[in-house]
This record gives sequence, structure tokens and C-alpha cells, in this order.
Amino acid sequence: MASDHIKENIRKFADTKEPVRINKYLAQAGICSRREADRLIAEGKVLVDGAIALAGQKVFPSQDIRVEGERAVRQQKRILLVVNKPRGVVCTTEKKWGDVTLEEMVDYPKRVFYAGRLDKDSEGLILMTNDGELQNHIMRAANFHEKEYLVKVDRSVEDTFLKKMAQGVYLHELNIKTRPCRIEKTGRRTFRIVLTQGLNRQIRRMCSELGYQVEELKRVRIMNIRLGSLPVGQYREAADEELREICELCKHCV
Repeated sequence: MASDHIKENIRKFADTKEPVRINKYLAQAGICSRREADRLIAEGKVLVDGAIALAGQKVFPSQDIRVEGERAVRQQKRILLVVNKPRGVVCTTEKKWGDVTLEEMVDYPKRVFYAGRLDKDSEGLILMTNDGELQNHIMRAANFHEKEYLVKVDRSVEDTFLKKMAQGVYLHELNIKTRPCRIEKTGRRTFRIVLTQGLNRQIRRMCSELGYQVEELKRVRIMNIRLGSLPVGQYREAADEELREICELCKHCV
């Protein structure tokens, strides 16, 4: 049951008479992210009242907006799933033979897509939503949203390692230095780290640059959402309070 706050947002959303950019509309409709919408528009796969949509075009909810022939209708309820991804499950739609995708594992009755990835060998918290705008805000590195991980490496964690990780590590493969982060030792070969970036395999690359190899990696928090005791391979719907808070953190509530 939606909270009064969410119901009010839905009412205001439905009553608005202001046009919005086509990519934002498609994201709010739960069709895809803004970036994916821009790609679909560029490929001529989006129609507005029968005409091919243009990049940056503004539309009204009353118009007939279609993506690859399917009518795009704004979502009536925002969905946010809290998922505990096991090792071996992939966050992609382009799976290799034998792979199990996150969408297949969750098998949610409505269309949802992940807001941030974890590589195949990592486990833990992933958020899934039907709201492309919310997805975009969570994933955008410029927003400096915190993500927390528990990590086990192949040898003893030294103070020099912790200091270098905290200051930021130059990743030669990506030609970039990581942002400063918070890190603390939790055991002889384990540590907790909080990042505000989402570079591809970032923690594994950081450790490798300093001569360490990651053996286990688990994400336990994204912003205000915590993994908690959710069993591996299971998901739950975010509580109203969690959803309201993450929307406020993203400055996303409509």
C-alpha cells in the first residue's frame, strides 16, 4: 500500500499539464533510463503522435508516445526492490551461454531494471526499479552517493595499504585516479570501504594496483538502503520510509 506521501506525488504527477523532455518522460514511464531513451530516439524507434521523435523534444502525457510500437504510459506506482545478488549471477541483458541474469533470478511480475551493477564474482546489494529517473539519480557518479562494501583479500591488510586506498589509487588500465574514500580494517585480511564512485570493478582494480587480490566482495549498503539479513538470492520491496528517504536524497520526488 503506497504511503500518503507517495499517493500525493502520484496525484501531482498525473495532474501536471507541463510538457517534459521525451527522454525524461520515457524514464518516468519505466521504459528505460534517459541515456537509453536518447539512443532509442536517435535510432528512430520512438514516435510521438505517429511522427519520429526528436532529441530534446517536449511532450505532454496526453500524446500518443510509442517505443518500438508499444505505448509508453507513465507508471502509477514507483517500485524499488532490494536484492541480494549471489556470486555467479550477471547484471546484463547480453548473457553468455549458461549465465543467469539478475532479471531471471528476481523474476518480478512487473518490468524493473537495476540501478547500479555488481560484477559476476561479487555479491550483495543491488537495487532494481521501474523508474528510470530514480535509476539515473542513483547511478550518476556526480551525485557522490555512498556505497559500502565488505572485502576479503589474499594477504594481510597493512596500514600503508589502507592509507593509499583512502587517498585514492591511480588505475592505469582506466587512466584515472579514484576519489578519496573511507576505509577501515575489520580483520587480518578484511576491510570495510565506502565509495562515492562506480567505476567498473573499481575495488578489484584498486587492490590490484597495490599488489592485492580480492577473494570476496560484498556490497552491504547503497545510500540509505542496507542489505541487512536479506537471504542470498532473495529480494524484498523497499519500505515506504526507505523509498521516501532515497527519493529525498536524490532530490527526485515529483
